[in-house]
Amino acid sequence: MAEAVIAATATAVPEFVVTREEVKTYFGQVFPLEGARLDAMMAVVDNSAIRQRFCILPVEELIQPRSLERISQQYQEHAIRLGRLVAGECLERAHMRPEDIDLIITVSCTGVMIPSLDAHLANAMGFRSNVRRLPITELGCAAGAAAVARGRDFLLAFPRAKVLVVAVELASLTFQRGSLSQANLISSILFGDGAAAAVMTGDDVPGPRVLDAESFLFPGSIDAMGFDLKETGFHIVLSRDVPDMIRGRIRHLVDCFLARQGLVPEEIDAFVLHPGGRKLLLAVEEELALPRQRTQPSWDVLSEYGNLSSASVLFVLHEWMTKRRVAAGSLGLMAAFGPGFSAEQLFLRWV
Repeated sequence: MAEAVIAATATAVPEFVVTREEVKTYFGQVFPLEGARLDAMMAVVDNSAIRQRFCILPVEELIQPRSLERISQQYQEHAIRLGRLVAGECLERAHMRPEDIDLIITVSCTGVMIPSLDAHLANAMGFRSNVRRLPITELGCAAGAAAVARGRDFLLAFPRAKVLVVAVELASLTFQRGSLSQANLISSILFGDGAAAAVMTGDDVPGPRVLDAESFLFPGSIDAMGFDLKETGFHIVLSRDVPDMIRGRIRHLVDCFLARQGLVPEEIDAFVLHPGGRKLLLAVEEELALPRQRTQPSWDVLSEYGNLSSASVLFVLHEWMTKRRVAAGSLGLMAAFGPGFSAEQLFLRWV
């Protein structure tokens, strides 16, 4: 029977760090806030559960106005650099070479470039000329999980194939110093830059098997999350109702998905959850009655990297695969949420 195995993962971050205290220092300098609203935003920083984030530029440069052309140039430069770095490390971990890969899936929502990232990687790293390429650009935070699901689909059709998933997100380039919208203020506290990769194969190798996958589009939620492209770049759209939307649906979604396997949430050992924010993680934990040890890697990624959009769930998967002792036969659930508003779920079994 055809299988889809995640053989290896890797992560990479840029060199510049922004700590929680630095965010508090610069926030009032950048945004003309005062009084109760500034105090409220400082409380958001303190309660974000984020210790630090990584950015492609020093914070002093990030807060300076730049043209859309310059932002696009920086996106292409750093996306290719980080994508190449993380792809190379992931292939090495999987004991594979670029020419072994049959499909490259690249994921990003924080910038645009044509030709897409996968074409640049193929030319720079020596992938075969007939490698298939699939860029996913508009699924937002859900795209990392969706890419793994599409990799599974490909491996079920071509069991001897090899798939490389690469997610690169440079959310710091979407920072809008001129916008006082609550969504922009929150995003400046929440999002970071980073890249993650996964190699998938149909071979019988150690790693989590992806046994099932499902997408769900929340009815009537088109305006809950996304980006508006304006003269100064991407402006984030982020409804304050997102955690409550997830809280209202997550139990039913997970119950129905796991029921196809004859399972209930209590039987899942590893929850590979997109760390979209403290409120989101708490909503999932509370609605599914999860003990913290089954979700701790998501909290660790949130603390050390912030929300990395599509790459976040792959960072969490990397934590589970490299820093946790997951016994053979253990069951996992990967879940991520993104624009649409949508949810992606994958059922995993460690072998």
